[in-house]
Amino acid sequence: MTIGRKIASARKERNLTQEQLADMMNVTRQSVSRWESEQSYPEMDKIGILAEILGVSCDYLLKEETESAGTKPEGRNPVTRLLYGAKGKKVKLKFYADFLDMELLDTVCVITDFDGQWMSVEYKKGKNTEQKLILVSSILSIQYIKEGK
Repeated sequence: MTIGRKIASARKERNLTQEQLADMMNVTRQSVSRWESEQSYPEMDKIGILAEILGVSCDYLLKEETESAGTKPEGRNPVTRLLYGAKGKKVKLKFYADFLDMELLDTVCVITDFDGQWMSVEYKKGKNTEQKLILVSSILSIQYIKEGK
């Protein structure tokens, strides 16, 4: 199944119109229509938001062989199992030089979600709690932080 069909199918399962989905995504209804007809594709920064709104994984949207909307990759490989196990834990992330994220360098953050190729983390920035979506392939290492530190 193609990404356009997956978006349309998941949108209809949620009983959303193209206009409602567009409003939630901060795009035009025509953009959603073009995605579903595959005249264009959502930008990468929209994929995670789209997956969350539609209640599917990023893998489901992006991979042609992933047919089931409810499929979670929890049992597939050791890295996937490790990342699912790290949800809710405090960590420090190190990045490959190409993906260096200065804002998260030496910052304690909490992994709030993991969905295939993307990881969501929360971290403190001043008095505020920020959230960021990170491409898993950009991470060189994960250091667990003991509670109380």
